[in-house]
Amino acid sequence: MTPRKLKVATVQMDATPSPVDERLDRAERLVSEAVRGGAQLVVLPELFNTGYDYTPANYALSEEIDGRTVSWMRDMAADHQIYLAGTLMLRDVDEVYNSALLFAPDGQYWRYDKQFPFLWERAFFREGHGPTIAKTELGDIGMLICWDSAHPEAWKRYAGQVDMMLVMSSPPRIASGELVWPDGARMRFNTLGLQSEYDFTGPDMNTRAAWMQVPVVHASASGAFKSPLPLAQISVGVPMLLRPSMWSRWKEADTALLECGYAPSTKIINEQGETIAHVEGDGDGCTLAEITLADEKPKPERYQPPMQHTDTLTYLFADVVA
Repeated sequence: MTPRKLKVATVQMDATPSPVDERLDRAERLVSEAVRGGAQLVVLPELFNTGYDYTPANYALSEEIDGRTVSWMRDMAADHQIYLAGTLMLRDVDEVYNSALLFAPDGQYWRYDKQFPFLWERAFFREGHGPTIAKTELGDIGMLICWDSAHPEAWKRYAGQVDMMLVMSSPPRIASGELVWPDGARMRFNTLGLQSEYDFTGPDMNTRAAWMQVPVVHASASGAFKSPLPLAQISVGVPMLLRPSMWSRWKEADTALLECGYAPSTKIINEQGETIAHVEGDGDGCTLAEITLADEKPKPERYQPPMQHTDTLTYLFADVVA
């Protein structure tokens, strides 16, 4: 058999929260641009329809499966005869999940729920359970959402079972951020001991692609992140106990905003782990590339390498303390 060729596009969007209708209009322009370039599959970033922050507004922004964002995705896939993926906060009975949906041109769709909500995300949606393999006419496709991709076990569940992976992210660079109070006082966030450095969407993602021997399409965010922290006094309280100079700020923690940027990492990775296309600069944009899908599903030939750019302290706070 001959390896298959597939034209794919990945989209970067500024994640500053803005009205859903406005963001869907922006996403439509980017999808149309990708289609003009010949894309058969287009991937949108995490929470592309709302933007990303930790405000109470998120509770009202969750949608049901027959809501406007899901209807928009279905229509886009049908109108352009493409496969379209992206995530939204999906209301399912009494719970909310961060759900990735992959739509086929005929309206069929596959759903994957984020398994590892990152730290404060747990205030807004629950964790999902297990992988989703979308058996499409393009091939068998696996999906992960942002912080999921920092977990080797999440990749392992797909190894040998898929032809390609889609990852949708909006990862603020919290470790390099600052807490900013209304009076202008600023404090480096990592001095609180709450967050260590991490870069799981960088070289480590390329390493996963090479280990699995499948292409990875990664859609991500850009722009400036600015948000209050849920349960702010609890979030910063314990570390502040060890820093008397910060005690005066503890009662005002809920008035501070966390400000930082996003990692520029919207890219297409081939089965050898090489980045073959990426979005340059900030703001909205997309990039396209032709990828090769093996005629038989590749199986890893060795143990999965460890994550090199995310340390134990980050996992401790994001997965255990949270």
